[in-house]
Amino acid sequence: MSTAELHDTLHIRPVTTALGAEIDGIDLSGPLPGNVVAELRQALLDYQVIFLRNQNLTTQQYLAFSETMGEPMDYPFVKGLPEANLITPVLKEAGETTNFGGVWHSDTAYLEEPPKATMLLAREVPPYGGDTLFANQQLAYERLSDGMRAMLDGLIGVNSSVNSNNIRTHVDRDVPQLDTNGSSGFIAEHPVVRTHPETGRKSLYINRGHTIRFKGMTAEESLPILNYLFDHQVTDEFVCRFRWAPGSLALWDNRSVLHYPLNDYHGYRRAMHRITLRGDKPR
Repeated sequence: MSTAELHDTLHIRPVTTALGAEIDGIDLSGPLPGNVVAELRQALLDYQVIFLRNQNLTTQQYLAFSETMGEPMDYPFVKGLPEANLITPVLKEAGETTNFGGVWHSDTAYLEEPPKATMLLAREVPPYGGDTLFANQQLAYERLSDGMRAMLDGLIGVNSSVNSNNIRTHVDRDVPQLDTNGSSGFIAEHPVVRTHPETGRKSLYINRGHTIRFKGMTAEESLPILNYLFDHQVTDEFVCRFRWAPGSLALWDNRSVLHYPLNDYHGYRRAMHRITLRGDKPR
């Protein structure tokens, strides 16, 4: 992979060899030509997470851009902005110590049709800290042994909106506790190894925030394998790190990427706006 690639209109700089690219030469505040939209969509498939800086968009401009990349969808548990209910505020006040979604996860894996992609726009960031990590789950799958891949290919993961092992995202904290058999709340069963509907590549599709066990096994039986995979899937070589600034926008493929917002900026406010794009049932 080259240090920088020049597409027809976009200047793309890979962040790491694993995933991630920063894109220059584009202003998202107005309508985009079809070829530019096509290049952005291809860049997302190629790099799995793309970053665009200095995008000081109004609420409506942000929503309009999201509609060129997919279909915005409601997010469970969290109310959207009064003026745009499909945009979810992701906020940590200066006096808070718990951040939003503060664990490695893919968004809402407990839904029957989880989002295909998520975008996050920085409105206010701390003077330091608050970076987000992203992990390539295609690489995570490919770097497993042949025997482990063969075993996982037939397994189904049970994903819940409240993790019984106290590994819960911030948005789940007001939802009634769910036991390991999924007796309340959102719950969905998905392949542990999913096939990307656009590229055909396989990736791990479990995450520490939501996957509680394998179908047909108890939580206790599942936990040793899950814990190994949870650690493996965020190995340093699969990860990139993004430092935010006001107007920074990240767009990632929720079907093959985990993310983790670092909680290392106590005493400062961080305000982001998130949009999730409708996906399909993992296969």
